[in-house]
This record gives sequence, structure tokens and C-alpha cells, in this order.
Amino acid sequence: MLHPQDETYYQIALSLAQGIGAKTANALIAHFGSAQAVLAAPRKTLLQIDGFGALRVNALQDKAIFEAAEKEMNFNLVNKVQVLTQADEAYPQRLLHCVDAPQILYYKGNATLNSAKTIAIVGTRKNTEYGQRLCNDLVESLAATPELCIISGLAHGIDTIAHKAALRHQLPTVGVMANGLHMIYPAANKNLAAEMLLNGGLLTEFASIAKLDKGNFPSRNRIVAGIADAIVVVESDIRGGALITAQLANSYNREVAAFPGRAYDSKSAGCNMLIRKNIASLITNADDLLELMNWSKQQKQSAIQTQLLLNLSDEEQILIDILQKKDITHTDELMQLSGQGSSVLASTLLMLEMQGLVKSLPGKHYRMN
Repeated sequence: MLHPQDETYYQIALSLAQGIGAKTANALIAHFGSAQAVLAAPRKTLLQIDGFGALRVNALQDKAIFEAAEKEMNFNLVNKVQVLTQADEAYPQRLLHCVDAPQILYYKGNATLNSAKTIAIVGTRKNTEYGQRLCNDLVESLAATPELCIISGLAHGIDTIAHKAALRHQLPTVGVMANGLHMIYPAANKNLAAEMLLNGGLLTEFASIAKLDKGNFPSRNRIVAGIADAIVVVESDIRGGALITAQLANSYNREVAAFPGRAYDSKSAGCNMLIRKNIASLITNADDLLELMNWSKQQKQSAIQTQLLLNLSDEEQILIDILQKKDITHTDELMQLSGQGSSVLASTLLMLEMQGLVKSLPGKHYRMN
């Protein structure tokens, strides 16, 4: 008999089952309706699912995951850790657009994970003075941007510089970790992490019982990529976590920007490659980034846009109402929610884009400008 706890308990237990990743967990919950229903499903029913063999079924029915979930809930209660499922309003809404969105997240801090504007700043762990200066200048210049949160991975190098710069300029900053909240890695950032809890926070998909493993870092990188509006690569070699984050962000239809560097500088080779392959836009300062995101333009044109919003057609108003409630929306969803045919939708979106009210994104996605 399963433990008579709320759905959060079962979500934690499901996340602890060996061999059940985020995509599989999301698919199971969608199929059965809840994590509790997944874990209560008969063995015969589970074996009928495509791709499910005895090992996965055994993992779902292992009593140890329920015992571990109980311990995790106690840890979170004692340490005031917020457990976020995809049904929670506090869950990062941008992540919900990613097919491999974490089934569950653990968060501690005072910053919202749904700031109006989020920038992830990433780069090499072994930065140069050039990279440090770029990062510090970027954050300093972004400090006046309202409702902005800086995201990074709490690693050595560019991540640490970005977090410290954000705190210095009183910008909330969230560190996405590759381990549970029971420890800070690297240990050298323990004091930094404590400061971030006062103006920002720490976020992870890993429970406190999870072991720190090198395979955790790519998983962490996808959260950094998915939680942000844009990812800025400051310095990076041709290989490394920052490049993985940038490529993931590109696959999620996020804006990717990179600072160029000297042709013979290995620490800039990754950035130069991203720019050369049109994965990243070239930026040299914060103004370039704000222009890329249409944020500076948005502030200057707010009065004009307000006037435009007062003179919309019925079709345009319907689409604006939908897009104002969502982050990024695909044309198929817009068609379904608006009831407009494909030709009417296309022409209406074009008119809104020409007026500067909406922005077209890769993959037939749109958002408010």
C-alpha cells in the first residue's frame, strides 16, 4: 500500500526511480494522470507500455523509492526547500515549453523563477582577464534593466563572476546546481551561495540523496538554457558546458548571443564557432543584447505601443489577449485558441509584427515584443 501523502510525495518518489528520466516521467504522468497513479499501476499494465521492460517496472515498484521520498520530504521541510512540480505556478514557466522539462525541481531563495526578463550568462571555468571584464561590464550595464534576473550555473570562472556581479549591482541571481541542496559545489562558492539566497536563489532537479556525478552537468545545463529568455556565452573553448548550454538553448528557440574573441585565443574558439555557424548573434556590449531582445526598444516605444493596442481589430485583439497570457506560443496553438483559420491567422500575425507588437521566433513561434 502506498504512503497516504499528497501528489508531491509521489512526484519525488517517481523522480527517484532508476532509469526514469524527465521525458519518460512526463509521458507517464500524462498517460496515467498523476505520479500517484503511475506508481499504483499494476505490473501487467506497465509492461504493456512501449519501451518498458522488467527493469523499468521494477524501478517504479521498488519500495526503496518511497522510503527515499519520505526522507527527502523531511529534508525539504527542515531546510525550507520549496518543491516545485510542473503544476505549480512558481515552477519556471519557460521550462514548460521544453520537451525534457524536469518533472520536479527543488528551490531555495527569494527571487521569482518567472521574472519578466531572464538572462543566462555562461562560459569557461578558466576565464581570462578579457572574459572577466566582458562579464562584469555586461552585468553592470544591464543593472538598470527592470525586472531582470541573472541565471548561471554556480561553477568556477564565468558563472561565479556573473553571480558576484549581479549581487554587486543588486540584481537577483539564481544558480542552477548539478547536485542536491544538501551541499554546495564547488565548495569555494559556499559563501557566494549564501549571499545568493538573500537576493536570488539556488535551483536543482536533484534530490539531497543524489550523488554528484559528471552526468549531472549536462542535465543542469538544459535547465539553464530552458529557464532563460537568452543565453550569453562570454568565453568558451571549442568544447565544454557553455557550448552544450548554447546548443540546447538554440534547440529550445531561445536567443543565443556570444562575445567574439581573437582568432588564436582558445578561450574564444567556442564563441567564434557559435557566431560563425549562426547559432549565436555577435554582441560586444549590453546595448547589443538589449537590441537583440528588443528590450530597450520596448521601453522607448511603450507609449506608442499602448496607443496601437487601443486601435486593434477584433482578430488582432484576440491574438494579443492570448500572447499576453503566455510566454512563447506556436502558431498551431494560436490557431486553436483563437479559432482563426490559417490564412487569417497568418495575415493578422503579420500586421501585429509590422506594428511592433509581436515578435516572430524560429519554429513558427510568437511572443509579445
